[in-house]
Amino acid sequence: MFHELQRENIARVTRRQFFGSAASGIGVAALASLLQKNSSGTETKAKGTPALPGLPHHVAKAKRVVVFWQGGGPSHVDLFDDKPMLRERAGQDIPDSVRGTTRLSTMSAGYGKWPCVPAIKPHKSYGNCGTKLSEMLPNIGALADDICVVRSLHTEAVNHAPGVTLFMTGAQVPGRPSMGAWLSYGLGSETDNLPTFVVLTSSDKGKTCGQLFFDYYWGNGFLPSRFQGVRFRNTGDLVPYLANPPGVSAAGRRALLDDLSALNAEHLADYGDPEIDTRISQYEMAYRMQTSVPDLVDFSNETEATIKRYGPDALNKGTYANNCLIARRLLERDVRFVQLMHSGWDQHGNLFTQLEQQCTDTDAPSAALVQDLKERGLLEDTLVVWGGEFGRTPFGQGDPANPKGRDHFGKAYSWWMAGGGVKPGIVHGATDDFGWNITEKPVHVHDMQATMLHLCGIDHTRLTFRYQGREYRLTDVHGNVVKDILV
Repeated sequence: MFHELQRENIARVTRRQFFGSAASGIGVAALASLLQKNSSGTETKAKGTPALPGLPHHVAKAKRVVVFWQGGGPSHVDLFDDKPMLRERAGQDIPDSVRGTTRLSTMSAGYGKWPCVPAIKPHKSYGNCGTKLSEMLPNIGALADDICVVRSLHTEAVNHAPGVTLFMTGAQVPGRPSMGAWLSYGLGSETDNLPTFVVLTSSDKGKTCGQLFFDYYWGNGFLPSRFQGVRFRNTGDLVPYLANPPGVSAAGRRALLDDLSALNAEHLADYGDPEIDTRISQYEMAYRMQTSVPDLVDFSNETEATIKRYGPDALNKGTYANNCLIARRLLERDVRFVQLMHSGWDQHGNLFTQLEQQCTDTDAPSAALVQDLKERGLLEDTLVVWGGEFGRTPFGQGDPANPKGRDHFGKAYSWWMAGGGVKPGIVHGATDDFGWNITEKPVHVHDMQATMLHLCGIDHTRLTFRYQGREYRLTDVHGNVVKDILV
């Protein structure tokens, strides 16, 4: 038995050394590109990291992506999908023939009454295209000719975390890489001074939404950890531990990192562990972010008109408006994927007060970022996506005679998109008279993922990673590109 274990150990070491030798070509080369010295002895940095061989699969329309994630489930029938029938039959039950066997959350699945609740504010036509949106979204409405409203999203998820996880990672169960991680892995980066994938989080002012933003929403899953999203904090320092400790000069920190990097490179050559490569790259990224992050949040060069466009909270740290402004600055600095997550749309019992407040807080900043990108010539190759994990029920939640909110609803809901190869000024898909069933051009979550990857130059069936004996991809074994919304 001892000799068998010894032979297995020798084999393991041999394999480790083999993969270490192979990996050192990648890791040491990456380190060398980070620490090149020119003839004057100063550092020069290669810009970004290359894509995987063979990527992109086709010419990309979008070089960068920003996702306005509205956590909690924005109500499609209140904001994007006006239904006169709900007004005509207000208080009457939605017919059994319409509801069918739709899966609902445990909060409303056992209801005996299903009263129609019309949109809480009127809808109106916006732009030359005439797209109808809620009057609570005047700034987004002003961009109607630049956006595509998708009214036929659907998902199997009926609760928040599984719904968010499904879109972000392709599965309702945590553990797989997020979309930003997949893009970072496949396409590399365009800058060395900021992370490839950045996450910004915020919540409604009243903190009415109890949902949490879990790390796996921007995690790397089974991909090397250097591809996970970097979350910028909304209190204190944007990124902790960037400043040098007292008594440590920039030159001293640089010398320390050089020595550390050399040791890590030797370790990588011996063992081939991709996490060592991550350590090397993250140390270097942190060093460069000591300069790039303070510049990122120095708003002194923003015009008064620009700040005003984002709304009164534009300079208030941690707000949705402030995060939108930071997101625009990240995108123009070549950050590939920005995931801007905002909670507060879970209106089970406060629909008639909180929904309008959420629109007030998010409408202007969302539109401002799109308008800024357009004016800077960046919207054409930046994909903008606004949406949540599901919509809200067309029926009221609570006392049937006096409902106060709406429950989760994944059978049909709406998002909007702009830029990056998306056809502007159109509406895609449709629902029935009650906003319950999709009647035209359904778009599943996996279809949306496939479409977003396609716009970034990726065939979603070909960007895979082998893990535990099988090939995984963001769209699992599903998904079709929604060609009708593409330019």
